[in-house]
Amino acid sequence: MALRSAVNCPKSVRQLCRCFAQCPSSKPAASASRIQHCLWFQQKRYANGYGAGPQLPGQVAPQPGQSEEQTSGKDAGGRQDQGSEWNPTLFKMFESAATTMVSLFVLGLAGYGYHRYYKYLVLQKMEHAFQPGDPVLELAALAGAPPSTAGENDDEHWIRLKEQQKIDAIIDGTDRGHYHLLIGEKGTGKSSMLLDAVQKVDGEGVSMFEAHADLEIFRIRLGKALDYEFHEDYIGSLFSIRGPRDTTALLDIERAFNKLEKIALKRRKAVGKPLVLIVNSTHLLRDDEDGRDLLELIQQRAEQWAASNLVTVVLNSDDYWVYERLKQYATRMEVLPVLDLPRRQAISALIKYRSRYDQEEPKPDILEQVYEKIGGRLSFLNQVARSKDMLHTCDKICQAEKTWFLNNCWILGEEMDDDVMDQQKYASAAMVLAKALVDQEKERGSIYDPETGRVLPQIPLHKAREIMTRADFIKDYDHINIFTIDAQAMVRADSVPMLNAFRQICSEEGFEEHLQATLDRISAIESLGRTREIVAKDLISNIYQIQGRSDKGEGVRISIKAKEDNPDG
Repeated sequence: MALRSAVNCPKSVRQLCRCFAQCPSSKPAASASRIQHCLWFQQKRYANGYGAGPQLPGQVAPQPGQSEEQTSGKDAGGRQDQGSEWNPTLFKMFESAATTMVSLFVLGLAGYGYHRYYKYLVLQKMEHAFQPGDPVLELAALAGAPPSTAGENDDEHWIRLKEQQKIDAIIDGTDRGHYHLLIGEKGTGKSSMLLDAVQKVDGEGVSMFEAHADLEIFRIRLGKALDYEFHEDYIGSLFSIRGPRDTTALLDIERAFNKLEKIALKRRKAVGKPLVLIVNSTHLLRDDEDGRDLLELIQQRAEQWAASNLVTVVLNSDDYWVYERLKQYATRMEVLPVLDLPRRQAISALIKYRSRYDQEEPKPDILEQVYEKIGGRLSFLNQVARSKDMLHTCDKICQAEKTWFLNNCWILGEEMDDDVMDQQKYASAAMVLAKALVDQEKERGSIYDPETGRVLPQIPLHKAREIMTRADFIKDYDHINIFTIDAQAMVRADSVPMLNAFRQICSEEGFEEHLQATLDRISAIESLGRTREIVAKDLISNIYQIQGRSDKGEGVRISIKAKEDNPDG
């Protein structure tokens, strides 16, 4: 009977097979006894509800000769022992709690370790960004090196600027305790001087990037220059650690500056020199609320870092509004104006370049004509020096500047439509200012210095606004490179070719009458917009008298005046 119940259970069969395997065939009596004992043991376990699995703690294994009541833990009265009932449950609860606690501890330890490692890795990557070698230098090398602007004592360079020594001292850390604003017209060599200075130190301790009007793109470019990912590669969420919350670009830039400050503190202890952060093309920021907030953030950090000699911030701008914005809170800012090359230096540079690369020495009268046409603008000199026909290239440059001015600011005359009045206000104000500069040059005469060359006519900023009768247009003119405003708030033509364009336009026959007709048409349209028309309908045949002035608060009164009798009938 016991053998039949054991065969019905697969696990019992396996137990029975093991018993047969363990018993030697030479002892059949011992084998039979052992098989009987195994069958009895399994039957007792099934009867007590233990199953065929391994014995758990707290379970009492049945012994030969024990009764079912003794094996199941019941006393003579049939009551079950309380200890044997709760022991397996308590063990399982303890085992689950211990497993959970150990899992949480391991997870927390791994998350904390990753978090500390990630913060360390961020600082290491940012520190590596200031090691020798800079991506900006590599890009400049691939694009072709710009014309050099080194100091006077280097004969290998064909163009030299006196501001180069100042910039070299800023980049190599000699000049410290201030932050700097380079301001000047487009093409005067500001970026070239910065690249030359960075190249001399092989980019060690220097990071340079281009500004952008969009704050998100500005943030990405700053992160690329500093090798900072703004926690975009952070995977702490796998360990249930929340990373930095979703935020704006301005707050991300603030976080990047916080990390940069830690690197600067470490570098000052090791090297003793400040880091240099160059923001090129700062004028590309929009003159709106977001752009002003970003500029204020940069200035606050620059002031703090300059006071502690941690980081030297260098801002490069073509437009005056950046200087106007920074001047409001500036205490440690130094302004470095970058102007056109003087006459003697520009002509000397042209002679050296042509003799070195084209084996040609230009005639002095040709060089004088070149300078009269394009002045000492570095970008124009670079184009002319590389061309075969220098005078033809000068004429093309002057024509391009004139076309740019006319396309943006030409006036339409008396027949213009009232829909374009706003644009014509903008254009006519520019024409009025250009005419004022040309008239000033005629009145005082052309000022020419043999060393510095021709001095361009200029007007103070407040007077220029008075001449235009508008205060908001001048910044737009500066931004599109028609007029320029220097650090002394003087307004003049953006370049010598642009001034030549002013002279040609203002000297055209009938220009003054055309300009005056445009101004009159604008005044007529504005007057028409201020006029209110009153239409009286269904009035009786009589004489009406209107009195009063609404602009003086008197009101308007309409009264009927009696007709006078006609004696003739």
